[in-house]
Amino acid sequence: MNTQAVLAFFASLITVIVVTPFVIKFAVKIGAVDRPNERKVHTRIMPRLGGLAIFIGVAVGYFVGGVYNQQVTGITVGAIIIVIVGMLDDLYELSPKIKFCGQLLTALVVVASGLKVDILTIPFVGTFDVGLWSYPITIFWIVGITNAINLIDGLDGLSAGISAIGIATIATMAGMADKMLIFTLALIILGSVIGFLFYNFHPAKIFMGDTGALFLGYMISVLALLGFKNVTFISFVVPVLILGVPISDTFFAIIRRIVKKQPLSAPDKSHLHHCLLRLGYSHRQTVLIIYGMSALFGLIAVILSQAAVWVSMIILAIVLLALELVAEKIGLVDSNYRPILKIVRVIRYANGKQN
Repeated sequence: MNTQAVLAFFASLITVIVVTPFVIKFAVKIGAVDRPNERKVHTRIMPRLGGLAIFIGVAVGYFVGGVYNQQVTGITVGAIIIVIVGMLDDLYELSPKIKFCGQLLTALVVVASGLKVDILTIPFVGTFDVGLWSYPITIFWIVGITNAINLIDGLDGLSAGISAIGIATIATMAGMADKMLIFTLALIILGSVIGFLFYNFHPAKIFMGDTGALFLGYMISVLALLGFKNVTFISFVVPVLILGVPISDTFFAIIRRIVKKQPLSAPDKSHLHHCLLRLGYSHRQTVLIIYGMSALFGLIAVILSQAAVWVSMIILAIVLLALELVAEKIGLVDSNYRPILKIVRVIRYANGKQN
């Protein structure tokens, strides 16, 4: 194992543990706080600039791990931009359009640095040079993953824990493939997130806010790009599976809003964690259940990265079916949205009549 990467991990972790209490005081002083309302679970005013502590930890690990010697200028500039956007939103609550413009600028910086999807391989069809499509594909990926992490940030420790599991999965796969830059970056970010969870797990003393959610989403999207730049079927699915919980939650949120004829940016209380809370699980139990789901997705991602294409196709089909059944069972889209369960019920009824 890379000793410098391990040192960077602990440097990030310790830094975040030390600086977070100061960030809490700073957030309260400048008014970067989250106030409770009808769609939020917490019931008291909370500081929400925790992402700044995570970023500081990553910055320390960046130097301890020697990452500054690598060609990561575009990634670094993009990280600074997204953190600034997040801090401004935590302080002033920016409009969705302004936040999107900030995310778009961040993605453009990364693409301009040369980090983009170049090759697309479709099983049983062939390999294609995506050409100019590499730009919109890469931008869509960065902006999409950045927002997926932000949307799942609804309970104490939820977004940070899911991010930690996803980043740990990326670190594992990078280590197996001997990709030391990705491995080191992933360990640095993982150390920062674990350090932050000391203050963010229920009952939380601080929220990561958009500063943390946008930064972590951005870094995960970039790590996935670094590791899966030439996109095959498996290399596309693996990073999606790593973030299976936030991505599927975002997907069903879009379906839910289309079904209910609401704007895609409309907030609601029907995300995965809201549904689990309504089923009677406690705050801590809900978070741990989603952690377990994320860990399962991470394990499947690792297996897929080593499996044959036909095995991967079967596993993926099973995962998609299971996701749909869970969504229908807990009412993730709507209490009446149960197409597969209705089909199963019809088949059972038909078999019952025949017997």
